[in-house]
Amino acid sequence: MSAATAPFLEMKGITKQFPGVLALNKVDLSVYPGRVLALVGENGAGKSTLMKVLSGVHKRDAGEILLEGKSVEITSPLASRQLGISIIYQELSVLNNMDIAENIFVGRERKKNGFVDKKAQHAEAKALLARVGLTIDTHTKTSRLSTAQKQMVEVAKALSFNSRLIIMDEPTSSLTEAETAKLMDIIRKLRDEGVAIVFISHRMNEIFEISDEIAVMRDGEMVQHMITSEVNEQQVIAAMVGRDVHDLFVKEEAPIGDVALEVKNLSTKSFLKDVSFNVRAGEIVGFAGLVGAGRSEVMRAVFGIDPRESGEIFVHGQKMEINSTVDALKAGLGFVPEDRKEQGLILKQTIRVNTSLAALSSVANSWFIDSKRETALTDEFVSKLKVKTPSNEQKIMNLSGGNQQKVVIAKWMATHPKVLILDEPTRGIDVGAKKEIHALMSELAKQGVAIIMISSELPEVLGMSDRIYVMHDGRIKGEIDRANASQESIMKLAIS
Repeated sequence: MSAATAPFLEMKGITKQFPGVLALNKVDLSVYPGRVLALVGENGAGKSTLMKVLSGVHKRDAGEILLEGKSVEITSPLASRQLGISIIYQELSVLNNMDIAENIFVGRERKKNGFVDKKAQHAEAKALLARVGLTIDTHTKTSRLSTAQKQMVEVAKALSFNSRLIIMDEPTSSLTEAETAKLMDIIRKLRDEGVAIVFISHRMNEIFEISDEIAVMRDGEMVQHMITSEVNEQQVIAAMVGRDVHDLFVKEEAPIGDVALEVKNLSTKSFLKDVSFNVRAGEIVGFAGLVGAGRSEVMRAVFGIDPRESGEIFVHGQKMEINSTVDALKAGLGFVPEDRKEQGLILKQTIRVNTSLAALSSVANSWFIDSKRETALTDEFVSKLKVKTPSNEQKIMNLSGGNQQKVVIAKWMATHPKVLILDEPTRGIDVGAKKEIHALMSELAKQGVAIIMISSELPEVLGMSDRIYVMHDGRIKGEIDRANASQESIMKLAIS
């Protein structure tokens, strides 16, 4: 970094207090033009709160924000954008009932003689899409776009504000490898144009690929600033968690018993063909494969979410007719879905309500919920899973991603399942929370629970699985035991 280069953004001594929580404690952050700063830290470290102060969502209690050396007050998201700052959140904010051009200019339409100038608007939108490498008709409804394409529309929208600083919050969490590579190219292009970029991610490989600098937050404080080329992954993780981390996986050996779940020749009309597998009590069985291989589809069919055309399901040797989630629950199955926010939680409800949701029969008297039993159940599992919250009456939407994931798992643990299916259990959560969930999986296995884990992270599959099934194009292509598993052996089956 040139000593003569001045930062575009400086945040000095930023402090933010919520009731009972010091979210930010005298945080300093500098972001330079033409550089990518990776902002990292465990869930709950304060990253999102800091960015919400910057975007005008939260008002800081103390500290100063300077843009190009001048002190500014950011009182709203609109004020932030007008100052040249744009934030692209993990949950994209595109409006599916509008076309691309309308999304880019919503609320600030290009006008001529008092009317929307659609011709000018589409022409400008087309030029913006070209900047992000997206060649698609700007009249296209965003409901027809892929997640990656919607991501690019969000970037184009940020550029339409002539943004000098763009913050990307977990931008690759829902993208394929090819789509991620394309986004990385766009980030490099923006950096070369002199745009300052803050890149928030839990994926270390991406951080080291794209960033020039790394800022590490922990417990609401900025604990370390690093030049990316001068450090390694272990040093960054150690700064994040406050301790040395030599092994990300904490799988412990558990006694393996009889077959708890056996699936024979499961097929669906549209995709799955003759899928057969089993998992034993105390065993963790991993499902690997490329995106779209059919891993989630198999589990949705087993759990009665999606209809199956044929196939048999046995739980501890007894054939089960599972045609709905109610049937699956009665059979002793639990299912933590891939998308916790859309499929696993009621975000506007409390931790208590979400935790007891699948186990209402155990906390109800006839038609009424026994509040004391419900509270006791919630207290038990919030304590077991170390959910960080000031109260069990806290709304789920206010928790970090890692703590939200713990509540989803708590919901199914409360049913005391014989078989627990975990679909991408650590996606989008930090290193510390990952270790806690891995430790929980090991503990459940020791208690005799049969665990099925779907993961797109091969190190996680290799580190946590006793056996691995590899899928490709709706079929199981092979089974590998722990001793013989490697990234190469899995990928060979996954692409065959």
